[in-house]
Amino acid sequence: MSKKQEIINREISWLAFNERVLNEASDPSVPLLERLKFLGIFSNNRDEFFRVRVASVKRWAALNEKIEETEEDPRDVLAQIQRVTIRQQQQYETTYKDILAELQTQNVFIVNEKELSETHKAYVKRYYNDKVDPVISPIMLDQVKRFPHLRDKAIYLAALVQHKDGKKKVSQYALIEIPSSLPRFILLPEEGDKQFIIILDDVIRFNLNEVFEVFHPKSVDAYTFKITRDAELDLDNDISKSFLEKMKKSLKQRRRGAPVRFVFDASMPREMQKYLTKKMSLTTDEDAFIPGGRYHNLKDLMSFPKLRIKKGYYETLPSNRNPHFDKFDSYIDAIKEKDVLLHYPYQSFNHVIELLKEAALDPKVRSIRICLYRVASRSKIVNALINAARNGKKVIVVFELQARFDEENNIYWSNILEDEGVKVFFGFPGMKVHGKILLITRKESGQNQYYAKIGTGNFHEGTAKLYGDFSLLTARKDITREIHKVFDLFENAIWPNYRFRHLLLSPFYLRNRLVRMINKEIRNAKSGKEAYITLKLNSLVDKHLILKLYQASKAGVKVRCIIRGICSLVPGVPGMSENIEVISIIDRFLEHARCYVFCNGGDPLYYISSADWMVRNLDRRIEVTCPIYDPDIKKEIDDMLAIQFSDNMKSRRLRSDGSYEVVNDNKKKDIRSQYALYDYYLKKSTKK
Repeated sequence: MSKKQEIINREISWLAFNERVLNEASDPSVPLLERLKFLGIFSNNRDEFFRVRVASVKRWAALNEKIEETEEDPRDVLAQIQRVTIRQQQQYETTYKDILAELQTQNVFIVNEKELSETHKAYVKRYYNDKVDPVISPIMLDQVKRFPHLRDKAIYLAALVQHKDGKKKVSQYALIEIPSSLPRFILLPEEGDKQFIIILDDVIRFNLNEVFEVFHPKSVDAYTFKITRDAELDLDNDISKSFLEKMKKSLKQRRRGAPVRFVFDASMPREMQKYLTKKMSLTTDEDAFIPGGRYHNLKDLMSFPKLRIKKGYYETLPSNRNPHFDKFDSYIDAIKEKDVLLHYPYQSFNHVIELLKEAALDPKVRSIRICLYRVASRSKIVNALINAARNGKKVIVVFELQARFDEENNIYWSNILEDEGVKVFFGFPGMKVHGKILLITRKESGQNQYYAKIGTGNFHEGTAKLYGDFSLLTARKDITREIHKVFDLFENAIWPNYRFRHLLLSPFYLRNRLVRMINKEIRNAKSGKEAYITLKLNSLVDKHLILKLYQASKAGVKVRCIIRGICSLVPGVPGMSENIEVISIIDRFLEHARCYVFCNGGDPLYYISSADWMVRNLDRRIEVTCPIYDPDIKKEIDDMLAIQFSDNMKSRRLRSDGSYEVVNDNKKKDIRSQYALYDYYLKKSTKK
């Protein structure tokens, strides 16, 4: 928390978010193997945090400047991050051990190399010889002139090999990279009704003497460690290169980014720690020097093998169809009749895929335009676009190559699309394209008729099963014509000279319009009228908008927020934010939908958006915020918000000290909002 108590540091708030994820792994009401997945999500989140956010704070420290948003000393923030990270790591280790103990009560055992039965020893020996030995390449560090480049996200075993050279005792350090091409968790043969798993690290440990058999070692001890590198991409200014060429070069440079974290087995000998950190130009007193447990990269827990245990997994919740489409033989006809709001994963993303497949075959469809930020590795969306191009449609794809950690996947798909005759544009000069929009142009009665999809999430059928997102499907001319103008921006690479009256675009209109709408609520509150603002966001960080919300609170505007992740706003402070409430919901689905509701003097304004309230979304990205005009959809959004604000099982309330507390409203009925929403949409789908 900053000294002024106005702004919570975004890094510390992010760590608080990831701790809420970790708490799901500790929650006994969560199915046991789902708890393991939450540990994997926590670990994966933390890796990305160090690669991106900690690396950014380190750059502030290197410049010897204060952090812009909070005017804090970056060295103080780094010290806070280290303290919180070490504490969370201890909680992580405790939670992991507790889960292992519970697995044992269900006859599931994760064993190490010292706990193998004779049957398992033989199996591990064969597995090593058949699968592992061909893909590992130990490096004897005293035999190489330069310390090898260590890959980001990889796991290494640092080995101390002790052997004899003649009569002389010799100790040598070696490195073994644990192969990512193999499963991290390996099922061993069952014994009776007991199931056994060994971690790949321990398969290698069991066979260390064979790894170094050329030395006839007396002993080999190995300790796990990994490094995390700065993931920032530096794009050069060589105008002779295409943007695609610059991106490919920058991705190669990322792999050699500066180390920002060294995580190691706390039992690693001190001399080995000093040796490794010296070779990597780190010092043991750095904020990035993190002692941990025996195993790292436990993000791999997200792909833990399937096991036969009671109540190990969440019950299956198949996505519901939107009932409006069942009344029509054509998606085009259904959307022409009425605006439709899809809410994933409660409703099926297949509706979007089926719409594209229909458009690809419809002889009246002339063109399809779409913005892609992230797509699945086997994308049905891309396949539908290729099919449309093969059927003679004009297909235009705006592909954002700078989608962090999806750059290579996007480069791959952009090449495939171009080979199929699709026109591909790479974003917009100087900023990312983050808008989630689709436009289908159809010739009807000699005129162009547009059909659009505006969403809060990506065109990604994989994440649509896990992320809560909205998509508006509409044929309204006032909205679809403006969507067409947005695509004109990308195709012509020019700033808009068109006045948008409905869509709110970042960075052109959204910030100013949000300020104007907040100001109107302030004026209405001061004049005694009803005034409120309801926000559902992933992140609330922008300082200027936070200060406007404080101003609104002082005027008597009721502000209610559902902020899943980072929240730099401080709620509940008398004289500043006593009229602001903030909750966060962490459950089996990731809350990703963004919507804003403003009272507007009793005629509420509703918006869905791809934009969070962060500087990057408001000022440095192309984002699309779309008004909702259909009264039935407005009612649906109201129902959704009411259900989420009533959650008293998975909701956490942000306190004014920056911590989160379980929402305990003493209601007789337990309400778990994601399950209540599933039932809400299930009833809609079965209603006659």
